[in-house]
Amino acid sequence: MLQALALVVPSKPCRALAGAAIAMAVLAGCASAPDTPSAATAVEAAATPAQAKPHWQRVHLGTGAGYDFPVYTNHPLDQDLSRIREVVFVQHGLQRNGDDYYAAGAALLKASGRNPDEVLLVAPNFPGTPDHGKGFDGMPQWSVQGWMSGENAVNAPFTVSSLQVLDDMMAFVTDKARLPRVARVTVAGHSGGAQIVHRYAVLNNVDERIRARGIDLRYVVANPSSYLYFTAVRPAGADGRSFAPYDKAVCPDYDKYRYGMQDIVPYAKGANGQSLYQRYAGRQVTYLAGTEDNDPNHRVLDKACGAEAEGPTRLQRARGYLRYERYLASPGLVIRHQAYEVVGVGHDQARMFGSQCGARAVFDMAETANPDGAACRAPQL
Repeated sequence: MLQALALVVPSKPCRALAGAAIAMAVLAGCASAPDTPSAATAVEAAATPAQAKPHWQRVHLGTGAGYDFPVYTNHPLDQDLSRIREVVFVQHGLQRNGDDYYAAGAALLKASGRNPDEVLLVAPNFPGTPDHGKGFDGMPQWSVQGWMSGENAVNAPFTVSSLQVLDDMMAFVTDKARLPRVARVTVAGHSGGAQIVHRYAVLNNVDERIRARGIDLRYVVANPSSYLYFTAVRPAGADGRSFAPYDKAVCPDYDKYRYGMQDIVPYAKGANGQSLYQRYAGRQVTYLAGTEDNDPNHRVLDKACGAEAEGPTRLQRARGYLRYERYLASPGLVIRHQAYEVVGVGHDQARMFGSQCGARAVFDMAETANPDGAACRAPQL
């Protein structure tokens, strides 16, 4: 039985985050504080054409010769970071638009009332093969979707996995010589960004070592198109509440990575599904699913047969995966995962992360500090 799946229902519904849909991504909800602009006002200001777009920084990562990588942050990474206590990663989606994600995240970080001198907001930007002319010369590049699943860079001499990039970013921000006060790191993603965050939460080999050093490491996975299954079964039956191997006549490769464990990326070569599940159960993951993200024909929904094997919509795929975690759990296994449905919200990263449970997951904001965030409820399993 899934013993540690925290399903919290707010005592009363709250208004949706007004005006936030104009942002490409939001990582905090409204905070009511004297002389502090509202979240909607802050987002509108960030979206004003007269305001210059932020510029990315080139950070050097890896060991040996290493490699350069572009990130958007609210602090220069080559200067004093000794006051930083918390790091929040916000991962872009399919469009690889880290600037938009950073700009809206920074605006609402300000609106949240948090001390920006103590929070490092980081938006990694994976260069894709179509991104010529953006200044990413001499850096790894990935195929348009390859970065989401952890594939290796496609341009010589680089062979680094996108998941290794996250490892290297994690090493950077948890280096006590550089950031001695960091006590919490949150890695959050929506849609395509949620796909890589989820797979990173499953596959990385650094989580336990980081937490053993007293750093609270958390992942927030919101509205991904698919999840990584540890075994060959998928939701079955008319209600999706049972599990069985999928029909290979419909989809011969349904259990291949990035949906299953077959032909997994080199980053995780040799990994065993059951062992990965046991380890993943102990990691701090929050799932967010919009109750209105239920369109089987959504324009950016993954409609590959491997994804369709998980369910027809993102909402159903999320519910199916939560049931699957229960299905796999052995007696006595403690699963440190939380899950919420964001009421009345579809495929909208602004309202998902601006919701009461979203703002709590990313910035640990109490509901009383976010009265305009969308309400959340326990998953309907």
